[in-house]
Amino acid sequence: MHTSTDRILTTHAGSIPRGEPLGQMLIDEEAGKPVENSALESNVGLRVSHVLEKQVEAGIDIINDGEQGRVGFQTYVTQRMSGFGGVSKRPYGKEFIEYPQFTKRMMERLGKISKVFDAPEAIADIKYRDTALINAEIERLARLSAAVKPHATEFFMNAPSPGIIATTMLNAHYASHEAYLDAVAREIRTEYLAVIKAGFVLQIDAPDLAMERVLLFQDMSDMEYAKLVEQHVAALNRALEGIPADRVRLHVCWGNWEGPHVHDVAMEVILPALYQANVGALGLEFANPRRQHESAALRKYKLPDKLILIPGVIDPKSNIVEHPEVVAQRIETVVAAVGDRERVIAGVDCGFGTFVGWEWVTEDVVWAKLATLRAGAEIASKRLWSRKAEPASSS
Repeated sequence: MHTSTDRILTTHAGSIPRGEPLGQMLIDEEAGKPVENSALESNVGLRVSHVLEKQVEAGIDIINDGEQGRVGFQTYVTQRMSGFGGVSKRPYGKEFIEYPQFTKRMMERLGKISKVFDAPEAIADIKYRDTALINAEIERLARLSAAVKPHATEFFMNAPSPGIIATTMLNAHYASHEAYLDAVAREIRTEYLAVIKAGFVLQIDAPDLAMERVLLFQDMSDMEYAKLVEQHVAALNRALEGIPADRVRLHVCWGNWEGPHVHDVAMEVILPALYQANVGALGLEFANPRRQHESAALRKYKLPDKLILIPGVIDPKSNIVEHPEVVAQRIETVVAAVGDRERVIAGVDCGFGTFVGWEWVTEDVVWAKLATLRAGAEIASKRLWSRKAEPASSS
């Protein structure tokens, strides 16, 4: 995995809006409606080429396929694993109850979306069927990335954590949450290995490690939740066994919706558990108004020397395009907390299109935000490389 040896590198969290007609085709496919396979494949290919070119045009260094062929960043696995059926009934967070006017407006705004709170549940032993679909994704990215490869530093592919699969597609079969988690870890490992074998950096998307504190586990204390995070990280480590840590980055977020977020767990509660993950990079939120102060957590719990930090310095839930100076200041704040400019890669808080229809930011603004990410990183780089990186201070 590349580091910021002579300037701050840039990346993003993974998902990018699918556009039309692809978005509707993916929703129809998920719903079991007939979709012409050749048309679907053609549209996915066109979109992957498009988002690769746009990422390079914006100046992003470490890029991906935008998850264009996936209806949701984790719900797509039900198309690749057997044992799922019925409907999960995920609980709504407290803020959706406490702020009913917000909730009503939010649902009206979203319109037609893929399955978010009503995905299938585990009703039998789950089993990864075969590698045909993941191999097709890998082949597509390898083939289409050739056109932009000279302009990109590195390529990554996303895959969901065992924990976010287990907390989205709820357990209606296994004897315990732990047993279900272990089964998911065993099966999703197939996908992890395929990505690594293909030579791409593997990004694990794990909002379960922060977001689920306000959803499935909203009645837990912070201490109880920290223990649960340790359990989920241990399951992830089992799924990653034998995979070089420096080829894996872990993305953690607090939920990709534009809402109050007043019950979010503090970063310092979960950070020690996150450091237990056998990965080479950790992506965390620092751009949105509930996370901008969290550099204090990095000062309290120093980033291990083994880890690169990918701080979110762009908010994917607001159509306001950040000023490059704002981006630069966010980067510099995190570098000061880490104490090492080379182990910081500027990123985005979360994906821009985690589920089809769940997009908060329009695609034209996505590209503007990624361009300002590059511009802000250039400003920060000039200042950071004109002096020694500031050492991290104690809290």
